Amino acid sequence: MPDPLIALILLALMIGLLSLGVWVALALFIVGLFAIIAFANPPAGLVLATTMWGHSHSWALAALPLFILMGEILLRSRLSGDMFSGLAPWLSRAPGRLLHVNVLGCAIFAAVSGSSAATAATIGRMSIPELRARGYPEGLILGTLAGSATLGLLIPPSIILIVYGVATEQSIARLFVAGILPGLMLVGLFFGYVAIRALMNPDLIPQATEHSGFKEKIRASRRLTPVALLILGVIGSIYTGIASPTDAAALGVVLATILAFASGDFTWAEMREALMAATKTSCMIAFILAGAAFLSIAMGFTGLPRNLASWISTLGLSAPALLAALTVFFVVLGCFLDGISVVVLTTSIIMPMVQAVGIDPLWFGIYLVIVVEMSQITPPVGFNLFVIQGLTGIDILRIAKAAVPFFLLLVLGVVLITVFPEIVTTLPDAMAN
Repeated sequence: MPDPLIALILLALMIGLLSLGVWVALALFIVGLFAIIAFANPPAGLVLATTMWGHSHSWALAALPLFILMGEILLRSRLSGDMFSGLAPWLSRAPGRLLHVNVLGCAIFAAVSGSSAATAATIGRMSIPELRARGYPEGLILGTLAGSATLGLLIPPSIILIVYGVATEQSIARLFVAGILPGLMLVGLFFGYVAIRALMNPDLIPQATEHSGFKEKIRASRRLTPVALLILGVIGSIYTGIASPTDAAALGVVLATILAFASGDFTWAEMREALMAATKTSCMIAFILAGAAFLSIAMGFTGLPRNLASWISTLGLSAPALLAALTVFFVVLGCFLDGISVVVLTTSIIMPMVQAVGIDPLWFGIYLVIVVEMSQITPPVGFNLFVIQGLTGIDILRIAKAAVPFFLLLVLGVVLITVFPEIVTTLPDAMAN
């Protein structure tokens, strides 16, 4: 049977299973089993058993539940609320004033949570009531929150970068470091957009009602100290080589627990809630990864990825042309699947193509995460949109409309790292040296 027909049959089966509401992990296992039984000849049961065992005890994967637990602890503590009080005095005179708290708050929380949805929920819970009470425009409140929360996928520690690193056998530490400069670039783009909107239409932004002196700003900044210590402990230990990502994740859980209890309003009941939530999320992701690993092995037995990569190379597509096609593909796919599912469903097929045209897999990981970030604010399955809808009760299409400028800024971010790949590769190269 021709390879394109095999690919179409497997794709149709996958789409059919997902449209029926079958769990992503189960759909991956079913498609993998069908591919081996129908188009290859190894013993399917033995391949399934060895693949699941081989991919379920990865040391690198141990960082995943630890970072998720760290984010769940912070989500339930007072530390996130202290961030607003610590940041607001410093941003009250900037063009756009307290709207920048959404951007900077999301960037800071992203550096300790690793999750886009957790970032949107935590920052939104503290900032939306405050900004509404001060008279800021609804569109910019929702847009800055929805767009900036996507930074939770990119700024390390990033759960999706761990998933990508495990799926493609890339160094998770190098991926984390590679995400720092692109993350800061996106923060700068979001800051710039808010400032330009404020300067073009000053009436949008309410006048500052209170002015803090330098001493008051310093005093307020003390509330940022716990979060700053947590970021330094986690990211600093990875960048300096003192700890692996897994070790740093364990350190982050310990620090987050100590700081949460020290804040005075974190209880053992909330700790149990955090443990249960982290366990459920981690099991879901691990199950999906096991299914993706099995599908990847099954694809290898059918020879599809190798033949597809050879076919792509015969087309003579340049790297930019392939990236343009993949960007459209990932954005469309992200309209219907969450980010982790997008990564695990596509890497086994996409990576041979990417390597065939000479694209660095490390750089491609950051590119992929930024594109997946776009899907977080794209209906109908934009997770950030659902989170904000749950917080505000506002129609999801209104939230999506408010997020459109930030979607376009993410597109600009993809263009910038494509034209200037050094934005991604500089820090990992410096780390290697």
